[in-house]
Amino acid sequence: MSSKVAVIGVGNSKFGKRDDVSIRELSWEAVQESLNDAGLTLQDIDLTIIGSTAYRGVEIYPAPVVAEYNGLVGKAPIRVEAACATGSAAALNAYMAIRSGLAKIVLAIGVDKMTEVGTATSLAIGGRGGNYQYEFHLYGTTFPTYYALYARRHMALYGTTEEDMALASVKAHKYALSNEKAHLRKSISVDDVLKSRVISSPLKLLDCSPISDGAAAVIFASEEVAKKITDAPVWIKGVGYSSDTSSLASRGEWTSLRSAREAANNAYSMAGIVPADVEYATVHDCFSIAEIIAYEDLGFAERGKGVSLLREGQTEKGGKVGTNLFGGLKAKGHPLGATGLSMIYEITKQMRDEAGSVQHQFKKYIALSHNVGGTGHYAYVFVYSR
Repeated sequence: MSSKVAVIGVGNSKFGKRDDVSIRELSWEAVQESLNDAGLTLQDIDLTIIGSTAYRGVEIYPAPVVAEYNGLVGKAPIRVEAACATGSAAALNAYMAIRSGLAKIVLAIGVDKMTEVGTATSLAIGGRGGNYQYEFHLYGTTFPTYYALYARRHMALYGTTEEDMALASVKAHKYALSNEKAHLRKSISVDDVLKSRVISSPLKLLDCSPISDGAAAVIFASEEVAKKITDAPVWIKGVGYSSDTSSLASRGEWTSLRSAREAANNAYSMAGIVPADVEYATVHDCFSIAEIIAYEDLGFAERGKGVSLLREGQTEKGGKVGTNLFGGLKAKGHPLGATGLSMIYEITKQMRDEAGSVQHQFKKYIALSHNVGGTGHYAYVFVYSR
């Protein structure tokens, strides 16, 4: 039984519309990079966990073909799904497998090819990911609409403006310019966001993350193994997870995600830290309002004051808590199965001082990943140290 778990290898494919590869080939891009990064071979892997939402492409059950293509037959008996937080669900299972003593080295793979269906179909499938019977079926509610409801309520209670939300999108695109693997590498302005077409008011096209293909892979190891393999392990210090009702109407509040708050509090408690200790974070900015809400749910700002961090530049490179400096879901891309593990890829690069032009300056080397499934149906928060 391992008392500590470390990240020892990471890989990330290019995100975007990847018509050049199948889902299995896409997964190998990330797996190969993670193995090279850790200095391991496939034979060193004890267990593989594959995360994929599996409903948007040619392969309805992608785990077997991904495992076979990557040479992992016999080592990949677990597939997980938690909507937009599928990658973090895979990470949690890897973490638990090592902590329990079941395995010493676990490879988590997250992959999705979301562009193999049209936008309308993708939105309809996403809408079913909330509450089909009472919300999508009756009202046609899609995920942009769910978050538009949160945005409207936040605006009504706290005075948040469309310009405020646009700041999150502008920041994401600015940093994606430095990320060669990002889906949307184009600078935008607040005016560009405000003039883009309305998707679900007040959210416009440039408030929304793109439909992306992509893969990410992370290799986790026990303390004993990690210390033998690398001089720079990234330790998982705290883990938090929670969930909420499928129906938004049952929640009683539309300005905050209870599951994210609970997951964060559990992770902070386990790690023995407070929000002010976090120096770098990846947050789930599927829509611009989601980043503002994340700041508040994680305790980086008081309720209703998350936008002040954007206005003051406190989540920029060199700010109080550098956030999403690889472009976030908004511009890096959001292939659902890969997102949570791609966050760990980003944090690992930052914690090793390997982030190049977007390297954040650390003092304590404490970081956090925040991954939300659906509109808070699931939430996972991990705390890391070096």
